[in-house]
Amino acid sequence: MSMQTNLFINGEYRPSSSGETLSVHNPSDDSLVTDKVQVASEKDIDDAVAGAKAAFPKWRETAGHKRAAIMLKFADLLEKNVDKLAKLESMAMGQPITVAKAMIKGPAALWRYYAGYAGKVSGETFPPDEDGTYKIVQYEPLGVCAGICAWNGTHVLAAWKMAPAMAAGNTFILKTSEKSPLAAAAYGDLLNEAGFPPGVINIVTGAGPVGSLLASHMDIAKIAFTGSAPAGRAVMQASAKSNMKIVSLELGGKSPALIFDDAELDNAVSHTSTNFLRNSGQICFASSRVLVQEGLADKYIEAVKKSFEEADKKMGDPSLDDTAYGPLADKKQFERVMSFLHGAREEGVQVLVGGDRKGEKGTYVQPTVFLNPDLKSKVYTDEIFGPVISVRTFKDEEEAIQLANDTTYGLGSTVYTSDIARALRVAGKIEAGTVGINSAFNTSPQTPFGGYKQSGIGRESGPEGIKGYLQPKTIHINMNVPPRK
Repeated sequence: MSMQTNLFINGEYRPSSSGETLSVHNPSDDSLVTDKVQVASEKDIDDAVAGAKAAFPKWRETAGHKRAAIMLKFADLLEKNVDKLAKLESMAMGQPITVAKAMIKGPAALWRYYAGYAGKVSGETFPPDEDGTYKIVQYEPLGVCAGICAWNGTHVLAAWKMAPAMAAGNTFILKTSEKSPLAAAAYGDLLNEAGFPPGVINIVTGAGPVGSLLASHMDIAKIAFTGSAPAGRAVMQASAKSNMKIVSLELGGKSPALIFDDAELDNAVSHTSTNFLRNSGQICFASSRVLVQEGLADKYIEAVKKSFEEADKKMGDPSLDDTAYGPLADKKQFERVMSFLHGAREEGVQVLVGGDRKGEKGTYVQPTVFLNPDLKSKVYTDEIFGPVISVRTFKDEEEAIQLANDTTYGLGSTVYTSDIARALRVAGKIEAGTVGINSAFNTSPQTPFGGYKQSGIGRESGPEGIKGYLQPKTIHINMNVPPRK
Protein backbone atom coordinates (compact mmCIF):
# COMPACT_ATOMS: atom_id res chain seq x y z
CA MET A 1 0.00 0.00 0.00
CA SER A 2 1.09 3.60 -0.52
CA MET A 3 2.51 5.37 2.51
CA GLN A 4 3.91 8.76 3.41
CA THR A 5 7.51 8.78 4.65
CA ASN A 6 8.35 12.50 4.50
CA LEU A 7 8.42 15.10 7.25
CA PHE A 8 5.41 17.43 7.55
CA ILE A 9 6.65 20.96 8.18
CA ASN A 10 4.78 24.24 7.78
CA GLY A 11 1.87 22.59 6.02
CA GLU A 12 3.94 20.69 3.45
CA TYR A 13 5.58 17.31 3.09
CA ARG A 14 9.31 17.40 2.45
CA PRO A 15 12.33 15.11 2.70
CA SER A 16 14.99 15.46 5.35
CA SER A 17 17.55 18.13 4.54
CA SER A 18 20.31 15.72 5.57
CA GLY A 19 19.09 12.82 3.45
CA GLU A 20 19.15 10.50 6.47
CA THR A 21 16.50 7.78 6.51
CA LEU A 22 15.46 4.90 8.74
CA SER A 23 13.94 1.51 7.99
CA VAL A 24 10.79 -0.07 9.36
CA HIS A 25 10.38 -3.84 9.45
CA ASN A 26 7.12 -5.69 10.01
CA PRO A 27 7.64 -7.45 13.37
CA SER A 28 5.29 -10.30 12.43
CA ASP A 29 7.63 -11.68 9.75
CA ASP A 30 10.73 -9.42 9.72
CA SER A 31 9.89 -8.19 6.20
CA LEU A 32 10.98 -4.70 5.16
CA VAL A 33 8.05 -2.27 5.10
CA THR A 34 10.09 0.75 3.97
CA ASP A 35 13.63 2.09 4.17
CA LYS A 36 12.66 5.64 3.21
CA VAL A 37 11.37 7.17 6.45
CA GLN A 38 12.94 10.62 6.64
CA VAL A 39 14.89 11.54 9.78
CA ALA A 40 14.65 15.19 10.83
CA SER A 41 17.94 17.10 10.90
CA GLU A 42 18.76 20.09 13.08
CA LYS A 43 17.82 22.36 10.17
CA ASP A 44 14.48 20.58 9.79
CA ILE A 45 13.73 21.06 13.49
CA ASP A 46 14.69 24.73 13.26
CA ASP A 47 12.37 25.10 10.26
CA ALA A 48 9.50 23.39 12.07
CA VAL A 49 9.97 25.62 15.12
CA ALA A 50 10.18 28.73 12.94
CA GLY A 51 6.96 27.75 11.18
CA ALA A 52 5.19 27.06 14.44
CA LYS A 53 6.45 30.32 15.92
CA ALA A 54 5.22 32.31 12.90
CA ALA A 55 1.81 30.60 13.01
CA PHE A 56 1.29 31.13 16.75
CA PRO A 57 0.02 34.76 16.89
CA LYS A 58 -2.77 34.21 14.38
CA TRP A 59 -3.73 30.78 15.77
CA ARG A 60 -4.04 32.04 19.36
CA GLU A 61 -6.27 34.87 18.12
CA THR A 62 -8.47 32.60 16.02
CA ALA A 63 -11.97 32.49 17.49
CA GLY A 64 -12.55 29.50 19.72
CA HIS A 65 -15.47 28.17 17.71
CA LYS A 66 -13.32 28.22 14.56
CA ARG A 67 -10.50 26.32 16.24
CA ALA A 68 -13.07 23.85 17.58
CA ALA A 69 -14.55 23.29 14.12
CA ILE A 70 -11.12 22.43 12.72
CA MET A 71 -10.43 20.04 15.59
CA LEU A 72 -13.81 18.35 15.16
CA LYS A 73 -13.21 17.89 11.45
CA PHE A 74 -9.82 16.32 12.17
CA ALA A 75 -11.53 13.88 14.55
CA ASP A 76 -13.97 12.99 11.78
CA LEU A 77 -11.07 12.41 9.38
CA LEU A 78 -9.33 10.10 11.85
CA GLU A 79 -12.43 7.92 11.94
CA LYS A 80 -12.94 8.14 8.18
CA ASN A 81 -9.38 6.92 7.60
CA VAL A 82 -9.29 4.40 10.44
CA ASP A 83 -8.69 1.38 8.19
CA LYS A 84 -5.65 2.88 6.47
CA LEU A 85 -4.17 4.33 9.67
CA ALA A 86 -4.68 1.08 11.57
CA LYS A 87 -3.00 -0.94 8.83
CA LEU A 88 0.00 1.40 8.83
CA GLU A 89 0.30 1.12 12.62
CA SER A 90 -0.04 -2.66 12.52
CA MET A 91 2.61 -3.01 9.80
CA ALA A 92 5.07 -0.89 11.75
CA MET A 93 4.81 -2.26 15.29
CA GLY A 94 2.69 -5.40 15.16
CA GLN A 95 -0.49 -4.14 16.78
CA PRO A 96 -3.43 -6.44 15.95
CA ILE A 97 -5.63 -4.61 13.47
CA THR A 98 -8.61 -4.61 15.85
CA VAL A 99 -6.51 -3.06 18.62
CA ALA A 100 -5.05 -0.51 16.20
CA LYS A 101 -8.54 0.60 15.14
CA ALA A 102 -9.61 1.04 18.76
CA MET A 103 -6.52 3.12 19.44
CA ILE A 104 -7.57 5.52 16.67
CA LYS A 105 -11.25 5.80 17.55
CA GLY A 106 -10.38 6.59 21.18
CA PRO A 107 -8.18 9.55 20.20
CA ALA A 108 -10.95 10.87 17.94
CA ALA A 109 -13.04 11.18 21.10
CA LEU A 110 -10.16 13.03 22.78
CA TRP A 111 -10.00 15.56 19.95
CA ARG A 112 -13.76 16.14 20.29
CA TYR A 113 -13.47 16.48 24.06
CA TYR A 114 -10.82 19.19 23.84
CA ALA A 115 -12.58 20.93 20.97
CA GLY A 116 -15.22 21.69 23.58
CA TYR A 117 -12.64 23.71 25.54
CA ALA A 118 -11.65 25.97 22.64
CA GLY A 119 -12.79 29.49 23.44
CA LYS A 120 -13.93 28.51 26.93
CA VAL A 121 -10.73 29.05 28.90
CA SER A 122 -11.84 31.56 31.52
CA GLY A 123 -9.97 33.54 34.14
CA GLU A 124 -10.76 34.93 37.58
CA THR A 125 -11.37 38.32 39.13
CA PHE A 126 -11.16 39.42 42.75
CA PRO A 127 -12.64 42.61 44.24
CA PRO A 128 -10.47 45.38 45.70
CA ASP A 129 -11.52 44.84 49.33
CA GLU A 130 -9.31 46.85 51.71
CA ASP A 131 -6.22 46.93 49.52
CA GLY A 132 -7.90 48.93 46.78
CA THR A 133 -6.54 46.60 44.11
CA TYR A 134 -8.77 44.96 41.53
CA LYS A 135 -7.20 41.63 40.61
CA ILE A 136 -7.42 39.73 37.34
CA VAL A 137 -5.97 36.31 36.51
CA GLN A 138 -6.02 35.32 32.86
CA TYR A 139 -4.74 32.12 31.29
CA GLU A 140 -2.69 32.32 28.13
CA PRO A 141 -1.20 29.78 25.70
CA LEU A 142 2.48 28.97 26.07
CA GLY A 143 3.51 29.36 22.42
CA VAL A 144 5.41 26.67 20.51
CA CYS A 145 5.04 23.28 22.21
CA ALA A 146 6.47 19.88 21.33
CA GLY A 147 5.58 16.28 22.04
CA ILE A 148 7.58 13.06 21.89
CA CYS A 149 5.54 9.87 21.57
CA ALA A 150 6.35 6.32 22.57
CA TRP A 151 5.66 3.61 19.99
CA ASN A 152 3.04 1.56 21.82
CA GLY A 153 0.08 3.91 21.33
CA THR A 154 0.98 6.61 18.82
CA HIS A 155 -2.50 8.03 18.22
CA VAL A 156 -3.52 8.13 21.88
CA LEU A 157 -0.29 9.80 22.94
CA ALA A 158 -0.43 12.27 20.06
CA ALA A 159 -4.00 13.26 20.95
CA TRP A 160 -3.16 13.69 24.64
CA LYS A 161 -0.50 16.16 23.64
CA MET A 162 -1.77 17.94 20.54
CA ALA A 163 -5.52 18.26 21.21
CA PRO A 164 -5.30 20.28 24.47
CA ALA A 165 -2.47 22.35 23.00
CA MET A 166 -4.68 23.26 20.03
CA ALA A 167 -7.67 24.09 22.21
CA ALA A 168 -5.50 26.39 24.33
CA GLY A 169 -4.17 28.22 21.27
CA ASN A 170 -0.62 26.85 21.07
CA THR A 171 1.23 25.56 18.02
CA PHE A 172 2.91 22.17 17.99
CA ILE A 173 5.71 19.90 16.77
CA LEU A 174 5.15 16.16 17.23
CA LYS A 175 7.97 13.63 17.07
CA THR A 176 6.84 10.07 16.52
CA SER A 177 8.83 7.01 17.54
CA GLU A 178 11.21 5.54 15.03
CA LYS A 179 9.47 2.20 15.70
CA SER A 180 6.01 3.39 14.62
CA PRO A 181 6.27 6.45 12.37
CA LEU A 182 4.02 5.54 9.46
CA ALA A 183 0.46 6.24 10.64
CA ALA A 184 1.30 9.62 12.15
CA ALA A 185 3.20 10.55 9.00
CA ALA A 186 -0.14 10.26 7.21
CA TYR A 187 -1.58 12.98 9.47
CA GLY A 188 -0.27 15.78 7.25
CA ASP A 189 -2.91 15.43 4.56
CA LEU A 190 -5.62 15.09 7.20
CA LEU A 191 -4.43 18.19 9.04
CA ASN A 192 -4.54 20.20 5.82
CA GLU A 193 -7.97 18.84 4.92
CA ALA A 194 -9.26 19.69 8.39
CA GLY A 195 -8.15 23.29 7.92
CA PHE A 196 -5.22 23.70 10.29
CA PRO A 197 -3.16 26.66 9.01
CA PRO A 198 0.43 25.92 7.91
CA GLY A 199 2.81 25.68 10.86
CA VAL A 200 0.19 25.06 13.52
CA ILE A 201 1.00 21.33 13.67
CA ASN A 202 4.24 19.81 12.37
CA ILE A 203 5.12 16.09 12.32
CA VAL A 204 8.75 14.90 12.42
CA THR A 205 10.40 11.53 12.81
CA GLY A 206 13.63 10.18 14.25
CA ALA A 207 15.20 8.47 17.23
CA GLY A 208 16.68 9.93 20.42
CA PRO A 209 18.90 12.58 18.77
CA VAL A 210 15.84 14.23 17.19
CA GLY A 211 14.07 14.26 20.54
CA SER A 212 17.15 15.88 22.03
CA LEU A 213 16.98 18.65 19.44
CA LEU A 214 13.42 19.41 20.54
CA ALA A 215 14.15 19.18 24.27
CA SER A 216 17.08 21.58 23.97
CA HIS A 217 15.55 24.06 21.53
CA MET A 218 15.52 27.62 22.81
CA ASP A 219 12.24 28.57 21.11
CA ILE A 220 10.09 25.71 22.40
CA ALA A 221 8.09 26.64 25.49
CA LYS A 222 7.01 23.16 26.58
CA ILE A 223 7.80 19.55 25.81
CA ALA A 224 5.57 16.61 26.68
CA PHE A 225 7.36 13.27 26.70
CA THR A 226 6.13 9.68 26.90
CA GLY A 227 8.74 6.95 27.17
CA SER A 228 11.31 5.39 29.46
CA ALA A 229 12.55 6.87 32.72
CA PRO A 230 16.17 7.28 31.50
CA ALA A 231 14.99 9.13 28.39
CA GLY A 232 12.68 11.25 30.54
CA ARG A 233 15.61 12.31 32.70
CA ALA A 234 17.52 13.26 29.56
CA VAL A 235 14.60 15.44 28.45
CA MET A 236 14.56 17.23 31.82
CA GLN A 237 18.31 17.78 31.69
CA ALA A 238 18.12 19.18 28.17
CA SER A 239 15.35 21.54 29.26
CA ALA A 240 17.36 22.75 32.24
CA LYS A 241 20.45 23.34 30.13
CA SER A 242 18.56 25.26 27.45
CA ASN A 243 15.66 27.62 28.19
CA MET A 244 14.09 25.93 31.26
CA LYS A 245 11.09 24.93 29.16
CA ILE A 246 8.12 23.34 30.88
CA VAL A 247 8.37 19.55 30.92
CA SER A 248 5.70 16.92 31.46
CA LEU A 249 6.70 13.27 31.65
CA GLU A 250 4.69 10.06 31.40
CA LEU A 251 7.20 7.32 32.07
CA GLY A 252 7.17 3.64 32.96
CA GLY A 253 5.29 1.52 35.43
CA LYS A 254 5.38 -1.76 37.32
CA SER A 255 1.79 -1.67 38.38
CA PRO A 256 0.24 -3.97 41.01
CA ALA A 257 -3.04 -5.86 40.85
CA LEU A 258 -4.38 -6.68 44.33
CA ILE A 259 -6.80 -9.62 44.38
CA PHE A 260 -8.53 -10.24 47.72
CA ASP A 261 -10.18 -13.49 48.83
CA ASP A 262 -13.68 -12.09 48.26
CA ALA A 263 -12.98 -11.03 44.67
CA GLU A 264 -15.11 -12.45 41.85
CA LEU A 265 -12.58 -14.94 40.48
CA ASP A 266 -13.51 -15.03 36.79
CA ASN A 267 -13.54 -11.23 36.60
CA ALA A 268 -10.13 -10.93 38.28
CA VAL A 269 -8.64 -13.58 36.01
CA SER A 270 -10.05 -11.96 32.88
CA HIS A 271 -8.63 -8.52 33.67
CA THR A 272 -5.20 -9.78 34.75
CA SER A 273 -4.83 -12.03 31.70
CA THR A 274 -6.96 -11.21 28.64
CA ASN A 275 -7.03 -7.46 29.28
CA PHE A 276 -3.44 -7.34 30.47
CA LEU A 277 -2.25 -9.02 27.27
CA ARG A 278 -3.89 -6.55 24.88
CA ASN A 279 -1.15 -4.95 22.81
CA SER A 280 0.99 -7.91 23.95
CA GLY A 281 1.49 -6.36 27.39
CA GLN A 282 3.05 -3.23 25.86
CA ILE A 283 0.99 -0.82 27.95
CA CYS A 284 2.74 1.35 30.51
CA PHE A 285 0.06 1.12 33.21
CA ALA A 286 -0.78 -2.59 32.76
CA SER A 287 -0.68 -4.48 36.07
CA SER A 288 2.25 -6.85 35.68
CA ARG A 289 2.68 -7.59 39.42
CA VAL A 290 -0.31 -9.68 40.54
CA LEU A 291 -0.72 -9.99 44.31
CA VAL A 292 -3.28 -12.59 45.41
CA GLN A 293 -4.57 -13.21 48.94
CA GLU A 294 -3.62 -16.66 50.18
CA GLY A 295 -7.19 -17.97 50.47
CA LEU A 296 -7.85 -17.49 46.75
CA ALA A 297 -4.33 -18.12 45.46
CA ASP A 298 -4.64 -21.77 44.39
CA LYS A 299 -7.85 -21.20 42.43
CA TYR A 300 -6.49 -18.04 40.83
CA ILE A 301 -3.21 -19.64 39.79
CA GLU A 302 -5.01 -22.57 38.17
CA ALA A 303 -7.40 -20.25 36.32
CA VAL A 304 -4.82 -17.73 35.14
CA LYS A 305 -2.60 -20.54 33.83
CA LYS A 306 -5.48 -21.77 31.68
CA SER A 307 -6.26 -18.25 30.50
CA PHE A 308 -2.66 -17.58 29.42
CA GLU A 309 -2.55 -20.92 27.59
CA GLU A 310 -5.72 -19.95 25.70
CA ALA A 311 -4.24 -16.54 24.91
CA ASP A 312 -1.22 -18.22 23.35
CA LYS A 313 -3.55 -19.84 20.80
CA LYS A 314 -4.93 -16.42 19.81
CA MET A 315 -1.52 -14.92 19.05
CA GLY A 316 -0.69 -14.58 15.40
CA ASP A 317 -0.71 -12.43 12.26
CA PRO A 318 -1.74 -8.92 13.39
CA SER A 319 -3.30 -8.13 10.01
CA LEU A 320 -6.07 -10.71 10.58
CA ASP A 321 -9.32 -9.65 12.26
CA ASP A 322 -9.42 -12.75 14.47
CA THR A 323 -5.94 -12.21 15.93
CA ALA A 324 -6.09 -11.04 19.54
CA TYR A 325 -2.39 -10.74 20.32
CA GLY A 326 0.48 -9.82 18.02
CA PRO A 327 4.28 -9.64 18.14
CA LEU A 328 6.40 -7.20 20.08
CA ALA A 329 7.23 -3.91 18.37
CA ASP A 330 10.64 -4.82 16.91
CA LYS A 331 13.73 -6.98 17.39
CA LYS A 332 15.21 -4.66 19.99
CA GLN A 333 12.11 -4.91 22.17
CA PHE A 334 11.94 -8.67 21.57
CA GLU A 335 15.54 -9.14 22.68
CA ARG A 336 14.93 -6.99 25.75
CA VAL A 337 11.93 -9.06 26.84
CA MET A 338 13.71 -12.33 26.13
CA SER A 339 16.63 -11.20 28.29
CA PHE A 340 14.21 -10.91 31.23
CA LEU A 341 12.85 -14.39 30.57
CA HIS A 342 16.32 -15.93 30.30
CA GLY A 343 17.46 -14.08 33.42
CA ALA A 344 14.50 -15.37 35.41
CA ARG A 345 15.28 -18.94 34.39
CA GLU A 346 18.89 -18.50 35.51
CA GLU A 347 17.63 -17.18 38.85
CA GLY A 348 15.45 -20.26 39.22
CA VAL A 349 12.15 -18.40 39.16
CA GLN A 350 9.26 -20.82 38.68
CA VAL A 351 7.54 -20.54 35.28
CA LEU A 352 3.85 -21.40 35.46
CA VAL A 353 3.28 -21.05 31.72
CA GLY A 354 5.15 -19.64 28.71
CA GLY A 355 8.62 -18.23 29.12
CA ASP A 356 9.95 -18.57 25.59
CA ARG A 357 9.66 -17.19 22.05
CA LYS A 358 6.76 -18.27 19.86
CA GLY A 359 7.33 -19.30 16.25
CA GLU A 360 10.40 -19.18 14.05
CA LYS A 361 9.73 -15.77 12.48
CA GLY A 362 8.82 -12.44 13.90
CA THR A 363 9.07 -11.07 17.42
CA TYR A 364 6.44 -13.19 19.14
CA VAL A 365 6.82 -14.05 22.84
CA GLN A 366 4.67 -16.61 24.63
CA PRO A 367 2.28 -15.17 27.23
CA THR A 368 4.18 -15.89 30.44
CA VAL A 369 3.38 -16.23 34.15
CA PHE A 370 6.10 -16.36 36.83
CA LEU A 371 5.30 -17.63 40.31
CA ASN A 372 6.72 -16.16 43.51
CA PRO A 373 9.83 -14.42 42.15
CA ASP A 374 12.12 -12.92 44.75
CA LEU A 375 11.22 -9.36 45.69
CA LYS A 376 14.53 -8.25 44.19
CA SER A 377 14.20 -10.28 40.98
CA LYS A 378 14.29 -8.12 37.86
CA VAL A 379 11.13 -9.72 36.47
CA TYR A 380 9.38 -8.49 39.61
CA THR A 381 10.95 -5.03 39.98
CA ASP A 382 11.65 -3.84 36.41
CA GLU A 383 9.28 -2.85 33.65
CA ILE A 384 9.39 -5.67 31.08
CA PHE A 385 6.85 -4.23 28.62
CA GLY A 386 5.80 -7.59 27.24
CA PRO A 387 3.22 -10.36 27.82
CA VAL A 388 4.64 -11.28 31.22
CA ILE A 389 3.19 -11.16 34.75
CA SER A 390 4.57 -12.20 38.14
CA VAL A 391 2.25 -13.67 40.78
CA ARG A 392 2.88 -13.50 44.52
CA THR A 393 0.64 -14.06 47.54
CA PHE A 394 -0.18 -11.91 50.57
CA LYS A 395 -1.77 -12.56 53.95
CA ASP A 396 -3.77 -9.42 54.73
CA GLU A 397 -4.61 -5.91 53.56
CA GLU A 398 -1.62 -4.34 55.29
CA GLU A 399 0.84 -6.65 53.55
CA ALA A 400 -0.93 -6.15 50.20
CA ILE A 401 -0.50 -2.38 50.39
CA GLN A 402 3.12 -2.72 51.49
CA LEU A 403 3.92 -4.99 48.53
CA ALA A 404 2.00 -2.79 46.12
CA ASN A 405 3.94 0.32 47.11
CA ASP A 406 7.34 -1.38 47.19
CA THR A 407 8.40 0.04 43.82
CA THR A 408 10.02 3.15 42.40
CA TYR A 409 7.09 3.44 39.99
CA GLY A 410 3.56 4.70 40.59
CA LEU A 411 1.59 4.81 37.36
CA GLY A 412 -1.24 2.27 37.53
CA SER A 413 -2.89 -0.19 39.91
CA THR A 414 -6.00 -2.35 40.24
CA VAL A 415 -7.97 -3.71 43.18
CA TYR A 416 -10.33 -6.71 43.08
CA THR A 417 -12.74 -7.18 45.98
CA SER A 418 -16.48 -7.37 46.73
CA ASP A 419 -16.04 -4.98 49.67
CA ILE A 420 -16.40 -1.46 48.28
CA ALA A 421 -15.27 0.10 51.56
CA ARG A 422 -12.04 -1.87 51.40
CA ALA A 423 -11.66 -1.08 47.70
CA LEU A 424 -11.78 2.66 48.36
CA ARG A 425 -9.63 2.38 51.48
CA VAL A 426 -6.92 0.48 49.61
CA ALA A 427 -7.20 2.78 46.57
CA GLY A 428 -6.48 5.73 48.85
CA LYS A 429 -3.32 4.09 50.19
CA ILE A 430 -1.82 2.93 46.90
CA GLU A 431 0.93 5.23 45.67
CA ALA A 432 -0.16 5.48 42.04
CA GLY A 433 -1.78 8.03 39.77
CA THR A 434 -4.51 5.67 38.56
CA VAL A 435 -6.55 2.93 40.24
CA GLY A 436 -9.01 0.52 38.62
CA ILE A 437 -11.46 -1.23 40.92
CA ASN A 438 -12.66 -4.65 39.75
CA SER A 439 -11.34 -3.84 36.28
CA ALA A 440 -8.13 -3.21 34.43
CA PHE A 441 -7.72 0.57 34.36
CA ASN A 442 -9.01 2.24 31.19
CA THR A 443 -8.22 5.82 30.26
CA SER A 444 -11.01 8.34 29.66
CA PRO A 445 -11.08 11.77 27.99
CA GLN A 446 -12.68 13.20 31.14
CA THR A 447 -10.07 12.09 33.68
CA PRO A 448 -6.36 12.91 34.11
CA PHE A 449 -3.67 10.33 33.47
CA GLY A 450 -0.19 10.29 34.96
CA GLY A 451 1.94 8.82 37.69
CA TYR A 452 3.51 9.18 41.11
CA LYS A 453 7.19 8.80 41.96
CA GLN A 454 9.42 7.88 39.00
CA SER A 455 6.45 7.29 36.71
CA GLY A 456 6.54 10.94 35.76
CA ILE A 457 5.34 14.47 36.42
CA GLY A 458 2.29 16.30 35.14
CA ARG A 459 -0.98 14.94 33.80
CA GLU A 460 -2.52 14.37 30.39
CA SER A 461 -6.22 14.04 29.48
CA GLY A 462 -9.16 15.56 31.32
CA PRO A 463 -9.25 19.16 32.56
CA GLU A 464 -5.70 18.79 33.89
CA GLY A 465 -4.52 18.11 30.35
CA ILE A 466 -5.38 21.58 29.05
CA LYS A 467 -3.99 23.26 32.17
CA GLY A 468 -0.59 21.95 31.14
CA TYR A 469 -0.71 24.11 28.01
CA LEU A 470 -1.70 27.36 29.72
CA GLN A 471 0.17 29.87 31.87
CA PRO A 472 -1.50 32.23 34.32
CA LYS A 473 -0.95 35.96 34.15
CA THR A 474 -1.86 38.13 37.14
CA ILE A 475 -2.94 41.74 36.57
CA HIS A 476 -3.47 44.16 39.49
CA ILE A 477 -5.29 47.46 38.98
CA ASN A 478 -4.95 50.22 41.54
CA MET A 479 -8.51 51.49 42.05
CA ASN A 480 -7.46 54.34 44.38
CA VAL A 481 -5.88 56.60 41.78
CA PRO A 482 -7.71 59.95 42.02
CA PRO A 483 -9.29 61.26 38.82
CA ARG A 484 -7.33 63.74 36.76
CA LYS A 485 -8.39 67.37 37.18
